[in-house]
Amino acid sequence: AVSYPFIIASVRSLAGGLWSSLGLRPGDVALVVAPSRLEVPVLHFALMSIGAVVSPANPASTPEEYAHQVALSRPVVAFAAPEVADKLPAHVSCVVLGSDAYESLSSAGAEAAPPPVAVKQSDTAAVLYSSGTTGRVKAVAITHRNLIALMCTHAENRKRAAAEATDAGKEPPPPAVTLLPLPLFHVFGFMMVLRSVSMGDTAVLMERFDFGAVLRAIERYRVTLLPAAPPVLVAMIKSEEARRHDLSSLLVIAVGGAPLGREVAERFAAVFPSVQIVQGYGLTESSGAVAGTVRPEESMKYGSAGKLGSRLQAKIVDPTTGEALGPGQRGELWIRGPLVMKGYVGDDKATAETVDSQGWLKTGDLCYFNEDGFLYIVDRLKELIKYKGYQVPPAELEHILQSHPGIADAAVIGYPDEDAGQLPMAFIVRQPGSNLTRQQVIDYVAKHVAPYKKVRRVAFVNAIPKSPAGKILRRELVQQALSMGASKL
Repeated sequence: AVSYPFIIASVRSLAGGLWSSLGLRPGDVALVVAPSRLEVPVLHFALMSIGAVVSPANPASTPEEYAHQVALSRPVVAFAAPEVADKLPAHVSCVVLGSDAYESLSSAGAEAAPPPVAVKQSDTAAVLYSSGTTGRVKAVAITHRNLIALMCTHAENRKRAAAEATDAGKEPPPPAVTLLPLPLFHVFGFMMVLRSVSMGDTAVLMERFDFGAVLRAIERYRVTLLPAAPPVLVAMIKSEEARRHDLSSLLVIAVGGAPLGREVAERFAAVFPSVQIVQGYGLTESSGAVAGTVRPEESMKYGSAGKLGSRLQAKIVDPTTGEALGPGQRGELWIRGPLVMKGYVGDDKATAETVDSQGWLKTGDLCYFNEDGFLYIVDRLKELIKYKGYQVPPAELEHILQSHPGIADAAVIGYPDEDAGQLPMAFIVRQPGSNLTRQQVIDYVAKHVAPYKKVRRVAFVNAIPKSPAGKILRRELVQQALSMGASKL
């Protein structure tokens, strides 16, 4: 454990070394490739404090993926964990974290503080890489204005919660103890660290996600806030291990990375009635935030992503005609405001296709608002299954499948078919000891949906491939299905 004064001193001395020894200047991009260790957020803050640009990348990426990211963001230096350094392109200058060269930066900086740097709100603060679940990875430029607007929103939410508690004669919520099993290179983890520090909270970092370690950390550190993807809630519901730990300190679980189904939310609330489920929705291009359920009564709207964040505008647009749609009508969500990215680095064409001339960001998500202003995420437009002219949202089927007691995890894709176009196909991870059959899976879904949405094919697998943020990698499943051949399905 380290204190805030220690972190501030560490950031200042490292910033001095980055300036004087490495010669980093405002606008220079620094690639950071490491697991979620304590030195990583210190490095992030040190870089931003001198106007340099933080570009965190996944330490599990391949050399080819790093080459693509480097070609986009063009870093002048990379900071990498020892086990990753050899995978980076040879032409990028690399400082190995924990090495003598890295430690010497802080020593040098302690004697030579960097000069005051004028940073504009429009300057790029970070380059984050999109998940690449529906295409090749893009480099997303996030500005200081984006970060300021997001932190102001978090501060306002806490201030309002404190005022409402006082008005009700209750104690204001104490500073949170936040467990971060999220990767710090992903927008969710990156922003949660900034949130914790800006709020003066305690943050508990984990190098990688491990369900058992998460449970032990909640118990040991008396964690009050857990950011997590929906599969974590499913695991907590179904795992006997969760019952063996004291999780009584946990007050809030903040869900992001993928839509949380109503069935899963209701079952979680039944098992953990004292834990408030805060559903959030965002994307890398929106600084990780668009909507959320902030108040407790909003959190009871299970299945909803909450209400639009402050400072944002939104509209639902017919993806074919471009016509704005009303409440209850499904279309593509467009947003505008100070959380919208600066653009895609090195890809002006993609930027122009995603953000129009009036500043509207096209999210690519099929959504609708109800009459009360609550946002509901149906699915990714690109992931909708086209079955005989119908559109089938795979997320809807996944939520149903995950509610089955014999299913540990599930994913649904569109399997190519000459007659139907695509067939809904389910990949199922059975619960230990389950003897669930393909026909039982098909019948279970059929009881809950219209005939055109029925699952037509089933495959049992050991695990569902996912991104570090918990998003299903459907492209990998499509390739896996095609390699299986029809005889095995």
